[in-house]
Amino acid sequence: MNFAVINTPLGKVRIEGSNSGISSIVVLDNDINISRSIPEDLNNCVIQLDEYFSGKRHQFNLKLNPMGTEFQKKVWNELLNIPFGKTLTYLDLSKKVGNTKAIRAVANANAKNPIWIIIPCHRVIGADGSLTGYAGGLHRKKWLLDHESPVKQQSLF
Repeated sequence: MNFAVINTPLGKVRIEGSNSGISSIVVLDNDINISRSIPEDLNNCVIQLDEYFSGKRHQFNLKLNPMGTEFQKKVWNELLNIPFGKTLTYLDLSKKVGNTKAIRAVANANAKNPIWIIIPCHRVIGADGSLTGYAGGLHRKKWLLDHESPVKQQSLF
């Protein structure tokens, strides 16, 4: 398993993976050194994340290899279907998984998503439109949704 730490507009990010695919992308809140070199297995991921943050990429084309239960993987696969710039509620996601009564289990699987941004758990919101729960912090969720919004807000001051 290879890893690299890169800098993003939302902080330092640790990427893990191998030739089997990307297994983890996690935003870090601690001070850690940026990688001096990127392992070949992770290079394409670093390039695509850079393109995403610079506004040039709306879809990722990477081999993914997240570790989780079959149910979690089912939820994560549904997350991959949420288009750039769109959101879904937890109830909508539960319906897509096939069980509206599993809303808490769906929310829990969403929270355990190991591949930040690429599996877009930030696109899931509360039924009232609120930015509920986000492992990376609600300030990052808001930033990501604003970044993906087709309507850019301009500051008056």
